[in-house]
Amino acid sequence: MCNRLESEMNPPHFTGSESQDMEKVNVDFMAHIENMTFFDPHIHMTSRTTDDYQALADAGIVGIIEPAFWLGQPRTGLSTFKDYYNSLIGWERFRSSQFGIKHYCTIGLNSREANNEALAEQVMEILPLYIYKEGVVGVGEIGFDDQTAAEEKYYRLQLDLAKEGQLPVQVHTPHRDKKKGTIKSMDIAIEQGLEPEMVIIDHNNEETVAEVLDRGFWAAFTIYPFTKMGNERMVEIVKKYGSERIMVNSAADWGISDPLAVAKTAALMKMKGISISDIKKVTYSNAIAAFGQSNQISFEDFEQPVVIDQSATYSGNTILRGGQQPRIDKKSIIIE
Repeated sequence: MCNRLESEMNPPHFTGSESQDMEKVNVDFMAHIENMTFFDPHIHMTSRTTDDYQALADAGIVGIIEPAFWLGQPRTGLSTFKDYYNSLIGWERFRSSQFGIKHYCTIGLNSREANNEALAEQVMEILPLYIYKEGVVGVGEIGFDDQTAAEEKYYRLQLDLAKEGQLPVQVHTPHRDKKKGTIKSMDIAIEQGLEPEMVIIDHNNEETVAEVLDRGFWAAFTIYPFTKMGNERMVEIVKKYGSERIMVNSAADWGISDPLAVAKTAALMKMKGISISDIKKVTYSNAIAAFGQSNQISFEDFEQPVVIDQSATYSGNTILRGGQQPRIDKKSIIIE
């Protein structure tokens, strides 16, 4: 088992002819995923532009889940949480639809802000108002950051909320002491009475994957440039462990990240000889199966053609601006 810091600071690289293959993927990965469709179960589109939505649609992304998360600086009052949660079930859902992408979300108090206990108590009071809304497919992303007593307290409370609502849980595993935090997250979920199949353990790496799978939890992997899990490493994970209960996501938050990580990983997997059925599981169907336990999402949701009307409005607002055409040709060098 490789050391996490080592593996993240020095991820493996292709050499020789494989390096040339990798260069080809970087130049034209779209050629390898033609007619394939994908589902990204963890992507923070609040941090992204409409161009990113268009790029996702062009790459075959048909559905996404946006977890509630930390926005980069602490929120200072309950109203800011309300506005944020409302945007996840409102404007962002609408904005995604304008590109033919079905948007779902998970709602929760993130681990960082759980340490502000006075505010956390207030947030816990409003969470039941949101977790039963249309399009909310779970409680998340919740779990540990610094692994404090306060984080554990609110993690347990939210697990209880998920159990009561019969909703899946999306667990954020910590960046530091990841293996310890991952094991602790699973132990507590069991203690609180959740079945492993209702819990998606996210941000896995080589250190954590075996135990997560062995214990019956879902193992999600965030493909994140220069940290967490590169897609070359992800290929090796699937080769070693198979595709059962494994899913790939991009996170694509406000940091350096790539919203096309799922599609690019699928392209690389295809190049490296992983079967189409396994690729489909880890980049599409496993996520829908896991979060489908909420009864808010199903495979049938994606069987009908999507009708897009980019002139539609939400609360009087549109994604278009003054006479703008609904669709931009991103291949054109001319911006009219």
